[in-house]
Amino acid sequence: MSAVDRFRLDGKVALVTGAGRGLGQGIAVALAEAGADVIVMSRTQSELDETAAIIESAGVKAHTLIADFSDVEQVAGHAGTAWQWQDRIDIVVPAAGMQIRRLAHEFSAAEFRLMMDVHLAAPFLLSAAVGEKQIAAGIQGRHIFMGSLSSRIGLPNVVPYGAAKSGVTGLVHGLAREWAPHGITVNAVLPGYFDTALTKTLFADKARYDWVMSRIPMGKLGDAEDVAAACVYLASDAAKYVSGECLAVDGGWLAS
Repeated sequence: MSAVDRFRLDGKVALVTGAGRGLGQGIAVALAEAGADVIVMSRTQSELDETAAIIESAGVKAHTLIADFSDVEQVAGHAGTAWQWQDRIDIVVPAAGMQIRRLAHEFSAAEFRLMMDVHLAAPFLLSAAVGEKQIAAGIQGRHIFMGSLSSRIGLPNVVPYGAAKSGVTGLVHGLAREWAPHGITVNAVLPGYFDTALTKTLFADKARYDWVMSRIPMGKLGDAEDVAAACVYLASDAAKYVSGECLAVDGGWLAS
């Protein structure tokens, strides 16, 4: 197999959450363009239908499922339903996310739990449920978590989010070690700042925008395709011996 062919995902089935828009949609489409059939999950059917249409235009299959990942008690059930579509899932990318920006003392206990559920508990429970099935079926799966700059550094006004994203690195390290004997890899992508729905309010503040841009050595925001390409790599046989890694896609921020 050539080096280029190792990046292909033909015959694979991927599950991407938060796939209705933003980075999640970009990841789902990129996996489809690499040859995978894709199960797309989010809370909004109209957004899922749009993503599914783009995926199918790439000549592969798409399947939509409505799911709210703030309800962690339902996550294992969602995984089981998704598995039934083609009786397998090879690639899992829990990309669903949200943001609450305020001072630390202004967060309620409910809001803190919400951030933990969406960004840490739900991704773990989803991967754990799919991983169990992959092990039973002998599938050497790929699990790709979404971290953040705040997985590695402190950022103001998003402390619960940062705490959850820091926890993602612990999931990656632990699951990578636990599942290595089964040939299942577990990694994360740590995106920097991108122009998405989650950052529109932030970038409306010119001072904050200028501060962000001053920290990016490349001097520009990333594109959704940058994160999507990293996910294609980690999902492919090109990365079959890569596990337990957290790949920053941030224009050089964490290196500076």
